[in-house]
Amino acid sequence: MEQVLRSIYQERASDPTTLGVLLVEKREEEDPNTDTFDAILLIITADETTPIYTKHYMSDAGNAAMHVISDSQLKKWLVVGSKRKVVEWLFNGTVYFDRNEYVENMKRELIEYPYYGQKIKMGLELSRLVRAYIEGKTFYEKENYLDAYNHVVNSLHHLARLAVIEKGLFPEVKVWNQVKRIDPAIYKLYEELIMSEEPLKQRLELLFLASEFFIYNRTADGAQHILEVMVTQELWEIQELHEHEELKLYSVELEVFIEFLIKKGFIGVVESPSKNSLIYHRMYKVI
Repeated sequence: MEQVLRSIYQERASDPTTLGVLLVEKREEEDPNTDTFDAILLIITADETTPIYTKHYMSDAGNAAMHVISDSQLKKWLVVGSKRKVVEWLFNGTVYFDRNEYVENMKRELIEYPYYGQKIKMGLELSRLVRAYIEGKTFYEKENYLDAYNHVVNSLHHLARLAVIEKGLFPEVKVWNQVKRIDPAIYKLYEELIMSEEPLKQRLELLFLASEFFIYNRTADGAQHILEVMVTQELWEIQELHEHEELKLYSVELEVFIEFLIKKGFIGVVESPSKNSLIYHRMYKVI
């Protein structure tokens, strides 16, 4: 497949805006790591005109997908954690072009894990964990146990990623292999949920109690990022929080996360007069 794609990546490498070219070939039939393609050609560019550009190719050698990703888009994915396969591509792909060691430096940064990135990632994972936990608990209380189970599995996955990030590591796609080594207690919790022969209701009840403990112990560290942003201003309207460049990353979890932190005593609510004397604006501040 490399020979078929050679002319394409050579052309891309000659472009002065290209930072890196990697080729990822599938390791097994129907490999999800390559989206079932025979190969993925990853091009990283400094050109921000089109953050994501994709093309599909076919030949006698097989099918391939080319992804041209801007530097800023790649870094956003790495912070948000929404494209975990990209990390695998960076570490397992064959590097065919690397301008000024861009790819090697990127991999080194991921391994060394800068602290500012750690705080943002912890905040994002905690906010996702909180939402999944709350939604799962709601389904459980309504006796919708299968829906509750789905949300608990999701919440445990975010808890696992949070535990890995706490250790200063980057969560791999096979995150449970990491957690088994790093935090056996969380891994045991996951095993209890999916392998126990206890009735589903009892398994869920146990998991919700344990999850409360794990969330409580991680709230202060996981909330550090959002609190550091909010402390830069005395009072915030919710729209201001949504529009803040870093807090945009929390997306749909932002308001649920803020309400959670209010209940936990990290954020306070302040009444502010509005044009209508019968109603007030709801403002937020760090306590």
